[in-house]
Amino acid sequence: MIVIMNPDATKRDIQEVVEAIENVGLCAKIMEGSEQKIVGLIGDKRNIDTLSLEALHGVDHTVAISKSYKLASREFHPISSVVDVDGIKIGDGNPVIMAGPCAVESLNQLLEAAKIVKKGGAQFLRGGAYKPRTSPYSFQGLKDEGLKYLAEARNQTGLKIVTEVTEVEAVETVAKYADMLQVGARNMQNFRLLQEVGQSQKPVLLKRGLAATLEEWLNAAEYIMKEGNNNVVLCERGIRTYETYTRNTLDMSAVAAVKHLSHLPIIVDPSHGTGKWRMVKPMAFAAIAAGADGLMIEVHPNPAKALSDGQQSLTPENYLTVSCGVYKISQFMHDTGLAITDL
Repeated sequence: MIVIMNPDATKRDIQEVVEAIENVGLCAKIMEGSEQKIVGLIGDKRNIDTLSLEALHGVDHTVAISKSYKLASREFHPISSVVDVDGIKIGDGNPVIMAGPCAVESLNQLLEAAKIVKKGGAQFLRGGAYKPRTSPYSFQGLKDEGLKYLAEARNQTGLKIVTEVTEVEAVETVAKYADMLQVGARNMQNFRLLQEVGQSQKPVLLKRGLAATLEEWLNAAEYIMKEGNNNVVLCERGIRTYETYTRNTLDMSAVAAVKHLSHLPIIVDPSHGTGKWRMVKPMAFAAIAAGADGLMIEVHPNPAKALSDGQQSLTPENYLTVSCGVYKISQFMHDTGLAITDL
């Protein structure tokens, strides 16, 4: 439920609403827009008398939230959120690029990749230290050593670090090195892990599950936000369908749908979404045109020798072409008024 305040409601009016909500054991969250103030109610609304809330001074009306995901819904939070990762803002209208190798293989490989992606305008270096793979015989990552390499790459380039955490026990360790914690597709419904990353208060990149509906995905975000961590960015990375030509089916419609259903920023991963490096460029351009807040792209100094996902990784030259095009498309959309702002 949300409580819509009158435009002229005072701070005292809002505080009285908050107190009324908290007095029955529920939580209140204040959201302020340019013209309207809203107080969100978190918990079982049966514990509070709606009529008594509407009778308080400064209250215009109350609205019930129909979605199972409350905190992540646009009904609850009408204003689009901007997630700030140590000064890098995701969702403010400027595309953010997270790029780098699928896996951290060595310090030299990672530093070379970091310099390449920074040259192309990326703000984040992506790279897996812990790599859960479909086959148990595939390269599983350098683990703690890989985290140290990521930290060194940040020291040398200034790029922020986003890397995957795969189990509850590793959250504290990964959080010491990463600027943003990634929850991978296979762990989207690992609810204990979602709670743990929520409690860490680190910004979280939540990838869509292999066969997850939008509602399941947003409910996964709710698990994180329920722990008090609102710094969640969604990542569409393709879903499993009957199509076999591509690795996954990149659901570009999810960008528009999420923008309507939720206030959370959303980025797109065309590398995993297609599994083919030749398709990364057109899908990256399409994602920005569809309104995505950024991209996650796999880049390797030498994809032919990559220990994982070389077939979908861009060479340095191809990456620079893609990143340049992404920023040009974004600028063109803003200059011509084509930027997608209507929900």
